[in-house]
Amino acid sequence: MSDTAPRNPTGAPQMLADALLRSVAGTTALLRVTGTNTDTNQSELGLVSTTFFDVVVSPVVMRKLRPAWKEGGESKWELLVSATGVEQQVNALDLASAQSLFALTLAVTVAGQDYLIESIASNEAFGQVYLYRLVLREARQQAV
Repeated sequence: MSDTAPRNPTGAPQMLADALLRSVAGTTALLRVTGTNTDTNQSELGLVSTTFFDVVVSPVVMRKLRPAWKEGGESKWELLVSATGVEQQVNALDLASAQSLFALTLAVTVAGQDYLIESIASNEAFGQVYLYRLVLREARQQAV
């Protein structure tokens, strides 16, 4: 017996990744993004303030990476992000790609804790990204 369903076979990895992220207690993450200013000369001089807003991406799952022993070393975390969630926000913000969204991201907030992005990797199947892997470290509060 053969499968004659009219669904798109290349969307299967994305649907599977979304289902797996939701089934293992997937949550949401907030990406703190800088707004794009149209007049760069005025914004460079400080005449136009930079805008920040939070972009909600879900489903995501976060796990602590195995620590490598270092004196004064920080904990690192891995955030698994659904490619469909990122794609929705890229389309909503009218950006060129997911890389441009991550380039505008200053911090990632998960469960009230802020993290900084150290590296980004993507997993692909059938030529389509189905999952983004972000390596994060905790953001330290700096004295002003």
